[in-house]
Amino acid sequence: MNATPSLAPDDAASAAASIAASVAALRAHYDAAVLPLWRGPGWNAAMQLPCEALGGADRQPLPASRYRAMACARQLYVFSQGPGAGDAAHAGQLFDSLRRHFADAARGGFVYSIDAQGKPLDTTKDLYTHAFVVFACAAYAERTGSAAARTLLEDTTQLIEARFATAHGLYHAALAEDFSPAATPAQNPIMHLTEAYLAAHALTGDSFYATRLQALATAVLGAFVDPATGCIAELPLAPGVAGAVAPADNRVEPGHQFEWFSLLASAPALFGGSALAQSLARAFDFALAHGVDLETMGVAAALHLDGAPRDATQRIWAQTEFARALAVRGDAAALAHLRAWLRAFPARFLHAGGWHECLAPDGTVARAEMPSTTPYHLATAYQALAESCG
Repeated sequence: MNATPSLAPDDAASAAASIAASVAALRAHYDAAVLPLWRGPGWNAAMQLPCEALGGADRQPLPASRYRAMACARQLYVFSQGPGAGDAAHAGQLFDSLRRHFADAARGGFVYSIDAQGKPLDTTKDLYTHAFVVFACAAYAERTGSAAARTLLEDTTQLIEARFATAHGLYHAALAEDFSPAATPAQNPIMHLTEAYLAAHALTGDSFYATRLQALATAVLGAFVDPATGCIAELPLAPGVAGAVAPADNRVEPGHQFEWFSLLASAPALFGGSALAQSLARAFDFALAHGVDLETMGVAAALHLDGAPRDATQRIWAQTEFARALAVRGDAAALAHLRAWLRAFPARFLHAGGWHECLAPDGTVARAEMPSTTPYHLATAYQALAESCG
């Protein structure tokens, strides 16, 4: 096998400078074109909540039918990362709104959504939402020192462990309003809980999070990983785990392989050398080989477990997770792909007014509206790019 050729020192310096300049341009677009949307037309001042989505062409709010707690929490994270004092103040409004609109004062936890008038709409208690509450509170507490955010983070963690945990070391994806099980384990909310607990551990230093994360990695490996490829399937594969399905009924999302890879690589003290981290190195290669069009650097939405195409739509979040994983991996081959991605992504997905949410493989816009949840993906990817390559 031929090793990837290394660059001469001058060429390597030039490549690094090119990557850094491209990353800076992405961040400049984010600061000038993306963030202002959610303090301007995307902000419902009466409700003190972000609109669910803006039109891709006119940047005006789409008709409101609901507001989700998860969307509010993601925006809380985004503005907790914002560079200006005004961003921190806006994060404070979002933190207050999260508690005021979505907290279930009678039963505990958070409802999934409210309607356009602020009344409870979907009272499901889903793990995805609660994970983002923990994640966002960690970011807000780090930015502001808010004792209330730390308390909410700790209370929500306790609720997750008391209510959502299953016998297999996993978590129910959703519970009914009264906390009875409503959905069996799924990888995506567990992945975001992993992200949330990593942020909580970084903020608090509490050994609980380290212990739980390591145990969760073992549980995910046993329940979701396809031994043939190392990929984490969307639904459980292991017989006996609630919600397990046959391989033909399951799927692999390349974006999630890249996202999982980045999360575990970000915490080598917890996951370095673990069986799940080793598996995800294989999953990275599988997702790259079967889920990425190297001509456009576009990442497909989903594959069958054998790598055959299942959904060729290219969603923007999967593109950003690919870039983050390339930067985190950081070897010569990954950086060559990253340079190609940095040339292709802005031309295909970004525009002066924001972004395209989904493209077809030929570049046709498949979904033009701009959801309030997407800036979170841009923020986490751009931060990783700046830290690794800036």
